[in-house]
Amino acid sequence: MIKRNFLKILGLSYLTITVLPFNLFAQKNKIINPNLSEEQIKIMFKEGTEKPFSSPLNNEKRKGFFHCANCGAKLFASNSKFDSGTGWPSFSESLPGAFKTKIDYSFGMRRVEYHCSNCGVHHGHVFDDGPKSTGKRFCNNGLCLIFKPEN
Repeated sequence: MIKRNFLKILGLSYLTITVLPFNLFAQKNKIINPNLSEEQIKIMFKEGTEKPFSSPLNNEKRKGFFHCANCGAKLFASNSKFDSGTGWPSFSESLPGAFKTKIDYSFGMRRVEYHCSNCGVHHGHVFDDGPKSTGKRFCNNGLCLIFKPEN
């Protein structure tokens, strides 16, 4: 019994000293675009949110693609963009493999948060109240996106 408890403590000590600090200090998300503003860094790397109705991309209607402002990965086609009335650029679907998701319990509710699968930065949350075609609403921070027109 004493030997087993000692081994448990020894194992936890090893885990705490070697593995946990590595995970806590390992930086998955790196700034690739050195021209990011402080607000973009706050949103993408600290999972912040921009003010609603502040993004010029809310009014973007041209054909083209929306890319990650940090790494340039192609995330959304313009034909998936719609006006959700929420104040943030909204999309009914992302391009295949564009994002990885995680569950976010901040603000006392369960939400699905999504991050660029290429560089790992935060973009927004996806909800189940989108258009009938997909039922999804990718609510994206406009500062996390760069629009590149088709022509």
